[in-house]
Amino acid sequence: MVARSIHGAMRGAGAAALAGALALTAAACSNPGGESGGKGATAARETAVVGIAYEPETLSPLLGYGKDGNSKLFDGLLTFDAQMALKPALAVALPEVSADRLTYTYKLREGVQFSDGQPFTAKDVVFTYSTILDPKTNNPSKGELDAIKEVRADRDGTVVFTLKYPYAPFARRTVLPIVPEHIAGKQDVNTGDFATAPVGTGPYKLLKWSRSEKIAFEANPSYWGGAPKVKKFTMAIIKDDDVRATRLRSGDLDGAILPPNLAQGFEKDKHKKTHTAKTYDYRNVTLPTGNKVTGDTAVRRALDLAVDRKAMADKILDGAGKPAYGPVPTGSPWFAKGTERPHDPAAAQKILDEAGWKPGADGIREKNGVRAAFPLWYLSGDKLRQDHALAYASDAKKAGIDITTQSGTWEVIEPKMKDEAVLAGGGSPGDPDFDQYTLLKSSLAGDGFNNMAWYADPAVDKALDDGRRSGDTAVRKAAYDTIQRELVKNPGYTFLTHIDHLYVVNDRWDGLSTQTEPHDHGLAAGPWWNVETWTPKK
Repeated sequence: MVARSIHGAMRGAGAAALAGALALTAAACSNPGGESGGKGATAARETAVVGIAYEPETLSPLLGYGKDGNSKLFDGLLTFDAQMALKPALAVALPEVSADRLTYTYKLREGVQFSDGQPFTAKDVVFTYSTILDPKTNNPSKGELDAIKEVRADRDGTVVFTLKYPYAPFARRTVLPIVPEHIAGKQDVNTGDFATAPVGTGPYKLLKWSRSEKIAFEANPSYWGGAPKVKKFTMAIIKDDDVRATRLRSGDLDGAILPPNLAQGFEKDKHKKTHTAKTYDYRNVTLPTGNKVTGDTAVRRALDLAVDRKAMADKILDGAGKPAYGPVPTGSPWFAKGTERPHDPAAAQKILDEAGWKPGADGIREKNGVRAAFPLWYLSGDKLRQDHALAYASDAKKAGIDITTQSGTWEVIEPKMKDEAVLAGGGSPGDPDFDQYTLLKSSLAGDGFNNMAWYADPAVDKALDDGRRSGDTAVRKAAYDTIQRELVKNPGYTFLTHIDHLYVVNDRWDGLSTQTEPHDHGLAAGPWWNVETWTPKK
């Protein structure tokens, strides 16, 4: 098993969740306008409430929480700076790497404590990684650590990882949060209350988690990096884009992630600032190979040419994004030039004609008694997905393929994924292994939200392994070029757009910035990726 996408790791709240989010009182939120003075004004400056669209299933890193960093409650051996370069966290320096690239040695920071006052040690690091790799642990991300052969603690405060093969991006996997063995080690890893009452070394402690409503944090006064100036930080879980915008406008929120059309509504608000984050986040359509229509390679190839990606980027994203031709953005050095697909409806129709899909009386194509029609699901309340789904269906209709768009929660959608198409998303910066292996590896078909299309291509499987197991940049580049070119010939998904993330935040603090973000937006990312370093404006 390997990492789930945001679809699995986070769930959208339902109607009850929305009602709960709306019920958040002003007392639970900051007062963006401040008060005339005294303790109220100070408290307002020290408090921030932001609106996000999803919530985690767990707060335990042993089960997948915070695996890409920025968990607020925990630290990894390393972390990322604003430019996504690795820097030390619980380690005092970047790892020493052996010549054969099979051994990584980390010297640990001294004097660090968990928020319960107990010391952090090398044993906690070994416990964390060993527990995640235990076959009994229900962590969908454990495949990301497949390269680890052994992890051990040395007496001098160092941790040594020995790898099975020279996994090039291994150091980037060590942003994984470290948990305390003295607490988590005394519980069942899958059912213990550590998942809802965690203790870490991070800049914040959990104050309260109200499911489908909010996650509230309070500053950790003994944080090794210095006590945060923002003393209370709350993530309000608000699934619906319109509701997040309304609550931000009313002053109930200090910030929120918003789609482009809603973010534009705050352009004239002099008290708010829009922050744009470049991302690896894509939207795509899964085309399950077991479906009688989408399982036909000709249909998938035709849809790849029928879709007007530029129109989606221009009209749906208002320019806050660009066409996507695969999981790798066109501006990445890993992108295989020449794999861009044109918008060519005539070529799409020719492919279908030659494959035996002939137009029926109503213009919808048929082949061997099968009508070229299938449903396309998208997440309720997500207007970007809805707009992408509608545009995709419209383009497909012009080629003679009838797509019916339907909305639902992930609880409704997940059981249907094997046979029905989904307007999905994904993407992870840092290394092509991160955003391609779980998406395309045939052995992961049906593994939660991994390989949702049940895609299988021997050439792609081999290239995925070559790219993962080689330490040679040239070999890896050739492998990922192969994958992208195979996706032109045999697409398991129709990639639509890469999306910039837009956040509107009250202009009350200094120190805000954004990183290059993964698909996992709003919770571990956003301008609050470094909220512990914010300072109130005077």
